[in-house]
Amino acid sequence: MRAEPVMGTVITVDVRDPGFSVDVIDAALRWFHRVDETFSTYRADSEIRRLARGEIGIEACSEDVREVLRRCDDMRVRSNGCFDINYGEELDPSGLVKGWSVERAAMMLQAAGARNFFINAGGDVIARGAPEPGRRWRLGIRHPERADSVAAVLAISDIAVATSGLYERGDHIVDPRTHATPRSLVSMTVAGPSITDADAYATAAFVMGEPGAAWVAAIDGYDVLAITADHRVLSSAGMDALRAVD
Repeated sequence: MRAEPVMGTVITVDVRDPGFSVDVIDAALRWFHRVDETFSTYRADSEIRRLARGEIGIEACSEDVREVLRRCDDMRVRSNGCFDINYGEELDPSGLVKGWSVERAAMMLQAAGARNFFINAGGDVIARGAPEPGRRWRLGIRHPERADSVAAVLAISDIAVATSGLYERGDHIVDPRTHATPRSLVSMTVAGPSITDADAYATAAFVMGEPGAAWVAAIDGYDVLAITADHRVLSSAGMDALRAVD
């Protein structure tokens, strides 16, 4: 298992296939650093910041940037504007790019022969196979108000899970319709086949508030666990089925 600080969080890559090349894991971690260099909204020289300032046009951007922007625009339409990366002169695809980068890293591992692995990038998770025969990967969903506690523990395999909230990076989620920070939820977790989509769905649903839970649950293949500001838990049947039973 390798863990490395990057993209404002800690990214963990855990491959359980015997004899799997450490060089491939190193390459996956280098990939996350390249993503940070390209998409960071905190680095003045990142491609996304240069695009936002008008120093380069979309035609001069890398294919990675163009792909992410296309997917962000598609998510804007699907979420009726609740997911929108444009904030005045700012351009912030963070609500999708982290999940997208995890998905690409998983593809790198799989192309090299990995079948049993776990990637966690600050709450954006892909789990494949199993940590050992007969056991699923266990994922703790952090309690949004108590850093040393978990709100739920999931037992997962061959699935992606993403969580959005304000507890790790502060007021970084903005409702594009009101330009205010959403306050009706404290945590939104989405599970489904694609970590790119799960990441963006979690952000959009967090913006929607309580109706966001029903919105995600109506999407084929995706499930939801949301915690409201008054400590109620909204959970779909599929998410309940993922709960670990000790």
